[in-house]
Amino acid sequence: MMNDTVRTVMKERFGKECLISVATIDNSIPSVRTVCGYYEDGYFYVVTYTLSKKMQHIAVNPVVAVCGDWFSGHGIGENLGHVLDEKNAELIAKLREVFAGWYYEGDVDEADPNTCILSIRLTDGILKHAMGKTLRIDFTQEEQAE
Repeated sequence: MMNDTVRTVMKERFGKECLISVATIDNSIPSVRTVCGYYEDGYFYVVTYTLSKKMQHIAVNPVVAVCGDWFSGHGIGENLGHVLDEKNAELIAKLREVFAGWYYEGDVDEADPNTCILSIRLTDGILKHAMGKTLRIDFTQEEQAE
């Protein structure tokens, strides 16, 4: 099972609306952008647009890098589809609540079929926490080493 320290720190830092950087690759050239994300159980979630450059890059190469608040890591990006797709009902309800400060301010058009959810399944990462300790995390094995 995942180390309780990692679980606690990741939830405290990212289990709410948070800014993260997401890097993708396009023809061997990295591209980084800051997005509003939400973390839960080894995944970051982002409400975005299917036709955006990041989603186009992920469609070709789903390997991404993420960074935010003393955490950096890698993951696999996946377009979960339209925000109103029935399979996304529970997740989008949670994301609407988490992103309530801006979600209904005209930034998201749920009626647009290209409005989607990006899921980033973390594979590995480095997390710095109390007193400068560094945890190396293998999310695929759910084991960590200090």
